[in-house]
Amino acid sequence: MSKFRRFAIYYLPSGDPLAEFGAQWLGWDAVRAEKRATRFDGLPHFHVDDVTATPRKYGFHATLKPPFRLAEDKCLEQLQIACEEFGETQAPVLMDGLSIRTIGRFLAYVPVGDVVSLNAFAAACVQEFDPFRAAAPQVELERRRAAGLSPRQEELLQQWGYPYVLDEFRFHMTLSGKLDPELLPAVEAFLTEHAPDMANPFVINKFALMGEREDGNFELIKHYTLTG
Repeated sequence: MSKFRRFAIYYLPSGDPLAEFGAQWLGWDAVRAEKRATRFDGLPHFHVDDVTATPRKYGFHATLKPPFRLAEDKCLEQLQIACEEFGETQAPVLMDGLSIRTIGRFLAYVPVGDVVSLNAFAAACVQEFDPFRAAAPQVELERRRAAGLSPRQEELLQQWGYPYVLDEFRFHMTLSGKLDPELLPAVEAFLTEHAPDMANPFVINKFALMGEREDGNFELIKHYTLTG
């Protein structure tokens, strides 16, 4: 029996300055499955633990297939085999880079330049692994609807269990929870100043199978290389 409550497909950086920065900033290293002490000095008017409380448990990542419960007729071993086979069909994805931007009231890394290949890869993740997804419980669907969904988002919610996939998908690597408008510029400036230099072009050559632990934190199960 799996120790994980849910699973997800992420882009999860590892072994580079961006991964180290993200893990240290959020306070949770999903690759090593361990808490990290925040060591950022001189934060103006805010405490990093408060800013990062919401995204911390997920680790520094971009969601490709949102968290899902495993279907009753599926097991983790089957999911891992499917991940291996999927990686063999998918080519690495190139982007011009990543940039820290405001999305609504939170901050995230977002892509720079053309995202057609990136969006196609994310859509393939949603579709390929959906046979492993158990239907979302009604309470979860209602929680999604409470945010206010468009007709298209409602359609996606019913079909895929999540409203922000396919044509509603926006690649982002979350750096904060919702912030007060007067705080956003200060946090954005601080992050921009302390962020590592970004690779250009930025290459996604792997994806991660993630598991949600009983404590709610997500940890890496395995990375899979894109070799298609």
